[in-house]
Amino acid sequence: MQNTSAPAGITRRHALTATGGVLAAATLARTTPAFAAESQEADAIVVGHGLAGLVATAELAAAGRTVLLLDQEPEASMGGQAFWSFGGLFFVDSHEQRLMGIKDTRELAWQDWLGTAGFDRGVEDPTGQDHWAYKWAEAYVDFAAGEKRSWLAGLGVQWFPIVGWAERGGGLADGHGNSVPRFHVTWGTGPAVVEPFEKKVRAAHATGKVTFRFRHRVDGLVTTGGAVTGVRGAILEPSTASRGRPSSRTVVGEFELRAPVVVVTSGGIGGNHDLVRQNWPARLGTPPKSMITGVPAHVDGRMLAITERAGGRIVNPDRMWHYTEGLRNYDPIWPGHGIRILPGPSSMWFDATGKRFSTPDIPGYDTLHTLKSITDTGHDYSWFVTTQKIIAKEFALSGSEQNPDLTEKNVWKLLSRIWQTPEPIEKFKKNGVDFVVATTLSELVRGMNKLTGDNLIKLDDLARQIDARDREIDNPYTKDVQVMGIRNALAYPGDTLSRTASAHKIMDTGAGPLIAVRLNILTRKTLGGLQTDLSGRVLNVSGEPVPGLYAAGEVAGFGGGGVHGYRSLEGTFLGGCLFSGRLTGRAAAAATAT
Repeated sequence: MQNTSAPAGITRRHALTATGGVLAAATLARTTPAFAAESQEADAIVVGHGLAGLVATAELAAAGRTVLLLDQEPEASMGGQAFWSFGGLFFVDSHEQRLMGIKDTRELAWQDWLGTAGFDRGVEDPTGQDHWAYKWAEAYVDFAAGEKRSWLAGLGVQWFPIVGWAERGGGLADGHGNSVPRFHVTWGTGPAVVEPFEKKVRAAHATGKVTFRFRHRVDGLVTTGGAVTGVRGAILEPSTASRGRPSSRTVVGEFELRAPVVVVTSGGIGGNHDLVRQNWPARLGTPPKSMITGVPAHVDGRMLAITERAGGRIVNPDRMWHYTEGLRNYDPIWPGHGIRILPGPSSMWFDATGKRFSTPDIPGYDTLHTLKSITDTGHDYSWFVTTQKIIAKEFALSGSEQNPDLTEKNVWKLLSRIWQTPEPIEKFKKNGVDFVVATTLSELVRGMNKLTGDNLIKLDDLARQIDARDREIDNPYTKDVQVMGIRNALAYPGDTLSRTASAHKIMDTGAGPLIAVRLNILTRKTLGGLQTDLSGRVLNVSGEPVPGLYAAGEVAGFGGGGVHGYRSLEGTFLGGCLFSGRLTGRAAAAATAT
């Protein structure tokens, strides 16, 4: 039952839990050994200037606290991974959903979250890996159904009116996936999500509340009497590296800084393939020998081990989120730079040998199930076979730089998608190494085999499967699950307008040319991490808070050490940074109140 005196979307139990965490943090601050005035540089140190770090810093500064904001990267990379994102946010029963005729509720969203997360590691056990993850998930869904949108709108954030339908799931109402569209693309993409918080932090810097310490790499947490009391590390040489590009690791000095609170917001492990493979779970098959990278190189996971050495507990390290539709970037910014295709439902999906995947391995349905299906083949790639008509309507590329119309808020460029394939898609088709374009199927197969050099695709077999699928287009009803999905998508006005091509045969010459796209495995998100309570306090192996230590964002599994469980509903990574950064920043501010 909702408590009408609590903020919209927050239950009485959640309000009491969060309030109790803040009060406990304040009590803890009073019992933490105090520094001599001359040894305390600030009220709080925040490690990492990505989105979660900016939000936490903004909250601390708004409460009147002084903050040292550290990052190993130069100032140009402020905003971290969030800047490069598509800007997708998960809302429940939003204005945009209602405008599109979508009926969404908090109960339906929670049903989808539980069916997707699959929490099964000690939810009821206070020391269980999923105990706090579950609590964070429940609080986050309440937030997404409550004040999340109005809070961001009050900061000037706006959204594209057509709501996207990501991760459509495994086929059962109570299983994985979004029952309805919930992916809200920010007008201005990732940079527009970062902007209001960066502005707040820079304004606080101008008044002396925030001090920037760029090129400060934290190598250890300082502890005093069992409490975290600061950080130490290396000062790296100044760098003129532009945003996202690798910067020097040449050390020119050392530092040690003190504060009663340290907040770790350093991100995940997606840029470190060795750590990805080290934590790769058997349930996802054999770790790929070849992967491309969806995050900058500085997303290296270093702070996880550093924080663990200071007493923090890492939970669910085997839970991760990598994409199956990666393209090698023909114009890379960071090493191994990959771009993800956000596909509509119509491209046919084949494994490396030319065998069509079955449900739920359909474009846009079940990312991790498809990842397992790919690794089970013994190959590190798969294929889309599609048409120009499909890619013109259905292909979108993840990344702010790949969507200049949305990022630049250029309405004319956006409207041009109606009559032409978006320019970034055409550039990848022309310049990307993963595209094969042909007028006949035999020519297409020759190009596919030439690209991989293994001659695994057999013309007769591929033709048989495409012809079988094409026969299912003749009627408005079918037994082919993917064709059912296309027709289901076309029943949603948002997909009809912008994300789904009209049902047609792959071999329809009027829809050509034929296109094959080699899809690579793309590293992206860490779903596990430092276990935190609802105040963002990092817990030790006994389930007790490590005094003075907080964490938010991806390094904390976006809250609790794994708010997503095993899988994501999408649009929840940026949101997890926003939510965890906000709660943690407020709790850390309360803990340092005098």
